[in-house]
Amino acid sequence: MPVSRRTEPVNRLTGTSVKTTRSSLGPAEPSPAERLLACADILACPQCGHPLACPVADPTVGDTPARALRCPGGHSFDLAKQGYVSLLTGASTKMTGDTPAMLDARAAFQSAGHFAPIAEALARTVAESTPPHPDTAVFGDTAVFGAKSPAAATTTTHTGIAAPGRSVAASSAAHLMATLLAADAVPTAVSGSAMPSVLEIGAGTGYYLAAVLDAVAGGRGIALDVSKAAARRAARAHVRAGSVLADAWRGLPVRDGVVDVVVCVFAPRNAEEVARALRPGGRFVVVTPTSRHLGELIGPLGMVSVDEGKQDRLAESLGGRFELVGRESVEYSMRLSRADVANVVGMGPSAFHAAERRLEAIAALPDPMPVTASVTVSVYRPR
Repeated sequence: MPVSRRTEPVNRLTGTSVKTTRSSLGPAEPSPAERLLACADILACPQCGHPLACPVADPTVGDTPARALRCPGGHSFDLAKQGYVSLLTGASTKMTGDTPAMLDARAAFQSAGHFAPIAEALARTVAESTPPHPDTAVFGDTAVFGAKSPAAATTTTHTGIAAPGRSVAASSAAHLMATLLAADAVPTAVSGSAMPSVLEIGAGTGYYLAAVLDAVAGGRGIALDVSKAAARRAARAHVRAGSVLADAWRGLPVRDGVVDVVVCVFAPRNAEEVARALRPGGRFVVVTPTSRHLGELIGPLGMVSVDEGKQDRLAESLGGRFELVGRESVEYSMRLSRADVANVVGMGPSAFHAAERRLEAIAALPDPMPVTASVTVSVYRPR
């Protein structure tokens, strides 16, 4: 099933501006910071675990919307000018994440559509794994969450701090969330906490999360990555996604039991933290390469290979907290130019291995060259 694509005012992979046409009467395009603030009720303080929210601005006294997230314990985290928030704390993390050069290569390869079938299979799987929320009612073409009628939809705030899911950077989350959803041509919602939520760990460019959110109508997403360069890119990946800089191995800066689906594509997994973040009935969707993935390039280019036992090790590592409920194989042949080959090598774990010698090897390859893409999409539920 093809994944729907919508024109965005920024390139999802590079974050660069592109020309669009929008009626002057239509909703203003939300900034990356606004997108993040609209998802803030999903997040938790990495220092004390309390919910994060944005201080409420009072326009009657000249307040301007804040560019920070705070918790009731007084911890504050400023939003970067690119619209993401860093929730890294303490000593420097040992995880470095992708470099700008690796992300450039990945963006170029993804934008060429070579991994589109993988993104489509993932998006379809997540959409099928995301049940509708029970507190959603529909009035005409407007979805109202947690209310018996449109008039009953109200907002609540605490002194100085927006109540999670209720008020972000304005007197009410309803206005901002309606803006976000109207800008993306999906039903309007009035309570962010009732919207399906997706967290991607190791999100990189945000390519896969964007495909997922296109398939999950009204869903919100958090793109989490330990790379600052990735956080900058992911901040513009999708109109309904916020970007967070964090180290998943130190703990996910996410509230307990609030995420519908956690997605992990070619990235490390923290099973304990994923289980904590998922709501009852939530799903963990993992995409892993098989031993045939990029097999035609491994020998000639000396790339890091995938061993046959990877799926068994994945199941073993998750077995204590998760139960496998579904698995799909996605395998097809790509026709890659030498430039494509250079990008697919440069975007992964083989990027730093014998780079100079590899350029000569790539030049000796056929142009174009048939290369196999082969992955497994696995769905787990908490035990």
